[in-house]
Amino acid sequence: MSPIFMDDIIQQSDEWFQAKLGKVSASKANQIITSTGGRSSSRRGYLYILAAEILTGERVESYKSKAMEMGNDREDESRSLYELISGETVTQVGLVYKDSNKDVLCSPDGILTEERGLELKNVLPKTQIQYLLNNKLPTEYIVQVQFSLYVTGFKEWIFFSYCPNLSPLTIKVLPDLEFHKKLAVELSLFVEELKTIVKKIGG
Repeated sequence: MSPIFMDDIIQQSDEWFQAKLGKVSASKANQIITSTGGRSSSRRGYLYILAAEILTGERVESYKSKAMEMGNDREDESRSLYELISGETVTQVGLVYKDSNKDVLCSPDGILTEERGLELKNVLPKTQIQYLLNNKLPTEYIVQVQFSLYVTGFKEWIFFSYCPNLSPLTIKVLPDLEFHKKLAVELSLFVEELKTIVKKIGG
C-alpha cells in the first residue's frame, strides 16, 4: 500500500525540521518502546522534549557526534552504492505520516517500491565488522525499522549498512505484527499524554 500522507520536502532542510516539530519520529521511537516491546525508560524525557518543541516552536537540538556527521555526509554515497548493487532505483522522500493527524511520522532514506522502504547506515569500520559477523538487523535499529514499517504499512524494509573498504550488509526486514500491536498501544498513550502536557502548560 502506498503511503498516502506524505510531505515531499528535502530532508535536513529548515522546512523539514519545522514539519517535524513536536511529532513522534522513527529515529526516536526507541525512547517510547524497547526492541522487546517494553516501555522505554527514556519515555518521560522524550515527552518533555516534544512538548517543549510544540510550545516554543523551536527545535530541541540533539547531540551529533563526528561519527553521526560522517554518516550524514556519506548518505548519498551509500544510496548510490545500494542502487548499483541491487539494480533498484531509490526514490527520496521527505516525511511519511501514519495518518491524517500527522503526529506520528518516519523519514525513510528511500522508497524502493510501493511496499518497500530503505534504511541506510554509514558506520565506522569496527561497527561494520560487528554487523557483518552478526548478519542480522542490529538490535539498536529494530525499533526504528519496525516503526517505519508500521507507519508506512509497507511489507518489507531493507537495512543497508556501509563502510568504505568493507563489504556492505543488506538485511531484509518484515513487519513484526506482534510488536506493532504493542507499538500501537504505547504510541496512543504517548500521543495523548503529550497533548495533555501541552494543554496543561499552554493553557
